[in-house]
Amino acid sequence: MLIVTIPVTPFAQNCRIIACPDTKQAVVIDPGGDCDKIITALKENNLTLNAIWLTHGHLDHVGGADILRNMFNVKIIGPQKDEHFWFENLPMQAQMFGFAPIAPFYPDEWLNHDDKVSVGNLSFDIKHCPGHTPGHIVFYQSVEQLVIVGDVIFKGSVGRTDFPKGNAEQLIESINKHILTLPDTTQILSGHGDNTNVAHEKQSNPFISGQYG
Repeated sequence: MLIVTIPVTPFAQNCRIIACPDTKQAVVIDPGGDCDKIITALKENNLTLNAIWLTHGHLDHVGGADILRNMFNVKIIGPQKDEHFWFENLPMQAQMFGFAPIAPFYPDEWLNHDDKVSVGNLSFDIKHCPGHTPGHIVFYQSVEQLVIVGDVIFKGSVGRTDFPKGNAEQLIESINKHILTLPDTTQILSGHGDNTNVAHEKQSNPFISGQYG
């Protein structure tokens, strides 16, 4: 599997290109902005964009999705349908976060827990992990043992729950049920900051141990 991480927007959100090395087919996950950087990376790696996958509807994760959809004529897939209100309120998000104005747009397909998505010969399991936002999903690849988690969990931290429809108890439940039950060696690729793994977060994440929150 080829993984290209591109920090985008002033929030340094980890947009990721995931590609099948056999077919050179690729998806872009959470293109929050800076589409020129994403397009350059696709070209440099000689990749064909098949789709855009989204973990949740916050603007720093979706801000470039509609631009790329129209440019490459591909579908936006995910997150889960409870994120609809975040897409509906993209203009409010732009004002709240200090981004350029943006019109509402919507995914072509919503995803549900236990759905599967694929790119080339790579298949990912969908896990619905509400808490940071109600329709947040993660993408788990069992063969490579990695999970792309958006803003559910970070190295030593967890996602904020003080936005509309956030829920701290629900977030911790999602992490315990759907992230920490994965094999200890599973890499966690978060929406911000460094990569980590399940074992490390079990041992040292203070929000999971109950030390904080």
